[in-house]
Amino acid sequence: MCDFQNFERIEIKTMDYNALADLLLPEITKTPADYEKIYKKRTDGKKVTRFAPSPTGFLHIGGLFAALISKRVAMADGGTFFLRIEDTDKKREITDGVSEIIAGLEAFGVTPDEGVIGFEKEQGDYGPYVQSKRKEIYQSFAKDLIKKGLAYPCFCDSEYMEKIKSEQEKEKVRTGYYGKWTRCRDLSLEEVKKNIEEGKSFVIRLRSPGNEENRISFEDGIKGKIEMPENDMDIVVLKSDGIPTYHFAHAVDDHLMGTTDVIRGDEWISSAPTHIQLFGMLGFEQPKYSHISPVMKEENGGKRKLSKRKDPEAAVTFYHEEGYPSNAVLEYLLTLANSNYEEWRRDNPCITNDKFPFALSKMSVSGALFDLQKFNDVAKNDVTRYSAEEIYDFVTQWSEKYNKPLYEKLTGNPDYAKAIFAIERGGEKPRKDIAKWSEVEDYISYFYDFAPTYEQMPEIGKENICELLTEYKKVYDPADDNEAWFGKLKELALSLGYAKNPKEYKKDPENFKGAVSDFATAIRVAVTDRRNTPDLCAIMQVLGQEAVSRIDKAIEWSKK
Repeated sequence: MCDFQNFERIEIKTMDYNALADLLLPEITKTPADYEKIYKKRTDGKKVTRFAPSPTGFLHIGGLFAALISKRVAMADGGTFFLRIEDTDKKREITDGVSEIIAGLEAFGVTPDEGVIGFEKEQGDYGPYVQSKRKEIYQSFAKDLIKKGLAYPCFCDSEYMEKIKSEQEKEKVRTGYYGKWTRCRDLSLEEVKKNIEEGKSFVIRLRSPGNEENRISFEDGIKGKIEMPENDMDIVVLKSDGIPTYHFAHAVDDHLMGTTDVIRGDEWISSAPTHIQLFGMLGFEQPKYSHISPVMKEENGGKRKLSKRKDPEAAVTFYHEEGYPSNAVLEYLLTLANSNYEEWRRDNPCITNDKFPFALSKMSVSGALFDLQKFNDVAKNDVTRYSAEEIYDFVTQWSEKYNKPLYEKLTGNPDYAKAIFAIERGGEKPRKDIAKWSEVEDYISYFYDFAPTYEQMPEIGKENICELLTEYKKVYDPADDNEAWFGKLKELALSLGYAKNPKEYKKDPENFKGAVSDFATAIRVAVTDRRNTPDLCAIMQVLGQEAVSRIDKAIEWSKK
């Protein structure tokens, strides 16, 4: 591996590099040493990670995944996780992009310890944490590179760049600004002055000392040892407007902000040689890189990356709109992150997931598969851990924004709504009917808007239904607990000629009107117009006198 730390100055031609630097960046007076004094080195030895998105679109689930991993790595070491906004590409920036990123992270509890925490609001000693506010800092470090002969002005226009690209394609070699195509690499000071006087636009390029035939290697925190060709491209570090490229800005920022671990998508692996070279030439200590494989989706027997265009679940807004609990999203992402998470959750059902001993080494090298059905199962399990009061709060918060009619129903009588949510909540085997708050309206609709069709009634004849409902009314007592309630139901059913179970009924259908289960189903449909509901005894207790009125209504139907 080449040691770029030892490059003090590269002599290409007789050149007054200080004069060149002052000519190109005359307004920059601070030096890197000045900024080293401002940004004190972190001395506690703890890990420092960051999430550094660009506000160019919605927060992707893959971005949330990367942010979660970064935060957990810092948490495990008692370190710091910060949010930096990389907004140097103003052409692609969207309105409120930063606010969406912050809101998305906060909604899922992936809150930064430092950095951007709100609109025009930051906390921490290493700001500004927005790259567009750090222009002079980047220019200072670029000017220092120029003074050392490690960077130079390039006046090549788009026409020339297209020309060399065409030549390179004809020669079947790599495209880019390197080797014999670096026309501006050796310009004299006089030639530079002349070009500037003529008003020619220029960028600042790194004078790469690399050779593609050389190899570099680094230890990736997830993928292990990676070996690649050395970078020999003279990459742009400052664009013609003085704004840095991503490559240069991230190196300067991660150094000054004390980033120890850079955790990012594996699409950046190809840039690692460039970034390693930059850190060396700038004289910085290189952070540890860990590259996350993309979140995948199964399709037509194969796998592909979750797509912003094709997959609604790719956007974190999807989970808000559908009403998935934020914690359920984190639970599922942790199952994707570490293969041992599910086992840990089974062994620790009541412990919050921030206690999970997360490890980068247990992350998938090839990429985790996002399974929406499995995610729904995880969400249902998560909902079972909430109390009725918590569910009421979650659903009202969600419905106030996304379903006003439901919100008005729930808030019209909070005690009634909470009693509904309390049915089969808690205990060893709570029902797993709800995965997201958008399912609640249908789940509880029969408590509010009851227009029965009786299509779900068992096929035992209207005459028998009329008889059993009429007789059931006589023994029903809302004060009975579940055991007493079912005991009465079963006793009555047997006395009216119903078999103990379906097997007994099928064995001798001529001697029975049906099975006890048919008897119970008739009552359930009379009260809810559904065959599948939570505990019927509890439902009837919540409905109160309304349950009896519904039975009366079903009796009238059965007489027609």
